[in-house]
Amino acid sequence: MHPVRKQRLIIVLFVVVFSSVAVGLVAYALRENINLFYPPAKIVAGEAPVDKRIRAGGCVLPGQVKRAGDSLDVSFVITDGAANVTVNYSGILPDLFAEGEAVVVNGSVDGDGVFQATEVLAKHDETYTPPEVAEAMQNTGEHQKTCEGMKYGS
Repeated sequence: MHPVRKQRLIIVLFVVVFSSVAVGLVAYALRENINLFYPPAKIVAGEAPVDKRIRAGGCVLPGQVKRAGDSLDVSFVITDGAANVTVNYSGILPDLFAEGEAVVVNGSVDGDGVFQATEVLAKHDETYTPPEVAEAMQNTGEHQKTCEGMKYGS
């Protein structure tokens, strides 16, 4: 093989191998940061992974927000109209967090089926429902665009 062709072949092979390694490392790094969305019905059905970081969302059930008197711990129930999931969170809730409103929570489901939230995201205006929550409500037969008027099941 001619020396120039051999040099080009080595360079091309180096670029291919280096690119493959770079893509593999990026994919491995992003694997842990992917947040899949699960509505309460899928969490209750056991389809959500346990102790893996996920997103969940739904409407906060009225009368189900319980705040600890001596800490920032709060417990509330979210629903998609088909199922309810208890969420535990320790921290300051967003100003727009309210009963009967849509929320998206980041965290993980523990072995008891309780969602341990690390972050709570609330809607930003009166007419907004997060797209994931709206889609989950439509998939469960709830056709409301917001949480108001939603049937709060058991």
